[in-house]
Amino acid sequence: MPGLEIFGGIALNLSVGGMNPEAVKHMILMKGGWGRVVWFPTFDSESSVRSAKENRPSVGVSKDGHLLPEVLQVTDLIAQHPEIVLETGHISPEEGLMVVREAKQRGVKHVVVTHEMRAPVWMKIPQMQEAARDGAYIEFVCSALTGAKPDNTIDEYAKAIRDIGPKYCILATDLGGVAAGRPSHPDGILMFMEALRMEGFSQTDVDMMSKTNPALMLGLQ
Repeated sequence: MPGLEIFGGIALNLSVGGMNPEAVKHMILMKGGWGRVVWFPTFDSESSVRSAKENRPSVGVSKDGHLLPEVLQVTDLIAQHPEIVLETGHISPEEGLMVVREAKQRGVKHVVVTHEMRAPVWMKIPQMQEAARDGAYIEFVCSALTGAKPDNTIDEYAKAIRDIGPKYCILATDLGGVAAGRPSHPDGILMFMEALRMEGFSQTDVDMMSKTNPALMLGLQ
């Protein structure tokens, strides 16, 4: 579609070698610079595997309260490229806070806490507030509001956004894949925005979370 820019990224799951600096470097060096986002492990994170009660290999990011050396290597690599966004993925809330703090200390410009209120992350509001104070954006996704057993309600989202402040929040869909009862990406984000307006958020706040903050995160503004 003319005039539409699309940016991709890489999720550091087992399929790319987990916390693999070489995989991140390959994405960064790809022609065109369209690879902009590095997600820490999602479905293969220790937190995700443990939450799903699965017996299979996983990708760790910390041990005994400290981030692993390979995590620091990836973080330093991202810091060397200010156009790249670090997303925390499906790691635990405690690990997420460690990653946000360390990333900012090492010079990473853009950090996002990935869908912090839905499984398997389940951050509490004080933890989200701490992450925002440390310089991260907090992501809210409309997929958590869909399905027969939604992870969250719009009331819960509204309270969290107010407690954190729209200035530090990002709206997204997380509607990858096709499943019964799930809207498309465009329909999902429109429904999400309208639901927040019904909760009393101004159009300015909704625009900030859905347009301005994502553009700042991607270095477009």
